[in-house]
Amino acid sequence: MARCRGSGWAPLFELSDGTGTIVRLADRLERGPVVVVFYRGGWCPYCNIHLAELRESLDEIKALGASLIVISPQRPDDSLSFAERLDLDFDVLSDPDQQTIRDYRLQFPLPDELRDLYRQMGMGLDEQNADGSWDLPVPATFVLDRTGIVRAAQVDPDYKVRMSAAAVLEALRALR
Repeated sequence: MARCRGSGWAPLFELSDGTGTIVRLADRLERGPVVVVFYRGGWCPYCNIHLAELRESLDEIKALGASLIVISPQRPDDSLSFAERLDLDFDVLSDPDQQTIRDYRLQFPLPDELRDLYRQMGMGLDEQNADGSWDLPVPATFVLDRTGIVRAAQVDPDYKVRMSAAAVLEALRALR
């Protein structure tokens, strides 16, 4: 069952993209609502599908005055190549020490019994994550109003369950 958070302040963060540019949540909120998405990494096909769906709705997201930020524990250079590969025209940020992921209470360690399986599939998280850990964020989407209050959220430990682009757009329209 998904954990949905009601109204509450979203933790602020300052993270860099693959070019080293610092992105501050507070700066984005000054411009309008923000959609913050935590994804496991570019190696995750479910993450790729979800972000591609959001990319297809980006014009509508922007038309509603909102911006889109996505965050993973991958190294910044991996985030850059991921953004380029999927032609993502929004902020793709690296949380190299996973502090923001922890601030949003999303971090969990991949169980030992899955590590060998992930490694066999070419997904050694200790090599992909900037901090060298086997920790991941629970996939999550937060729709924040201009003041940084969470107005809609989808947080689900089942990595296949994501907030649809339609639900994101609906939440943004409700802010008007």
